[in-house]
Amino acid sequence: MASTRKKNQVKAAAPGSKIQLKWVRSAIQAPVKQKLVIKGLGFTRLNQVVEREDTPSIRGMVAKVPHLVEIVSN
Repeated sequence: MASTRKKNQVKAAAPGSKIQLKWVRSAIQAPVKQKLVIKGLGFTRLNQVVEREDTPSIRGMVAKVPHLVEIVSN
């Protein structure tokens, strides 16, 4: 009996939807790649909240540093 699995699918965001992100932990001891992700998301200081387009690329960047960034609201 063959079982079928559904792969994790990212919901397509509504056009023009935004996501708010907050930088919650310092990246001092983080690897350079993670520091570059934080910079790429547009953060310049700790506890800063930024608003970005809700796209799969931004969601992927957040997924790479979930211990440093949290999603405040969708």
